[in-house]
Amino acid sequence: MTTTVAPTTTPVVGFDQVTKTYGSVRAVDGLSLRLYPGETVALLGPNGAGKSTTLDLLLGLKHADSGTVSLFGTGPREAIVAGRVGAMLQSGGLMDGVTVTELVRLACSLHPRPYPVSEVLARAGVTQIADRKVDKLSGGQAQRVRFALATAGDSDLIILDEPTTGMDVSARQAFWATMREQADQGRTVLFATHYLEEADAIADRVLVLHRGRLLADGTAAEIKARAGARRISFDLEGGIDDSALRGLPFLTSLDVSGQTVRIQSSDADATVHALYGLGVYPRNLEVAGLGLEQAFVAITEAEEARQS
Repeated sequence: MTTTVAPTTTPVVGFDQVTKTYGSVRAVDGLSLRLYPGETVALLGPNGAGKSTTLDLLLGLKHADSGTVSLFGTGPREAIVAGRVGAMLQSGGLMDGVTVTELVRLACSLHPRPYPVSEVLARAGVTQIADRKVDKLSGGQAQRVRFALATAGDSDLIILDEPTTGMDVSARQAFWATMREQADQGRTVLFATHYLEEADAIADRVLVLHRGRLLADGTAAEIKARAGARRISFDLEGGIDDSALRGLPFLTSLDVSGQTVRIQSSDADATVHALYGLGVYPRNLEVAGLGLEQAFVAITEAEEARQS
């Protein structure tokens, strides 16, 4: 996917030293960032990292204690009233007692630049359940209806909070294909997710939040490289004493399951060299970079250790 980032362009999203607290808890802590047209951005972080609060601030559902939040160079309320933002939130229920079509028609009627109702239903994959009452939907179907509401009109920014929760594999694939189309048309897509494989496959930029602070910002490849470690896996027939493996240099983690050994190392070459020095013969040896999930865990655990 092509990212059209131009520093001279007015940012779609701007956070400038934004802070939000709840009592003694600082949910967002001096957050500064910029998002630009055409970017697909994943917002990652452990529970309590401040993801939902960040999205709420962006949508004007909450107000910052300090700092400035802007959308398209204006306040969130002005941008939303102008129809420039579509949002699919994890919290909040859908209106009961109405059909999917009736709810989508209402959303279209409220948008300054609406799409035809039939087009919205088809894009979200809910045409076949258009006459069903909203309160009779499964979890995955309800998520697709929320997506329909978020894309009822021609918005420039689409915000998604855990969008594919409850969807099956085929529905998730169809959903992200639609999101790619939205980004290819110049829209900015910002999504928070616990499915890190989605962030790895879909996002061209990844933001990692931790205790309300921006811990990492870059492509998925850059986030993986920042973790610094690599994965080593192999089989040992007959097994080996764990203590010998734990003595390998540059080891950051070790998992032994039967004859299969999985290692993370900050210097894979040196670790593998020392492995052969133990007098063992590893079979099916594989050395690879960390996946985004392992890199995410490594980065956040390192930050936890630094702050403790």
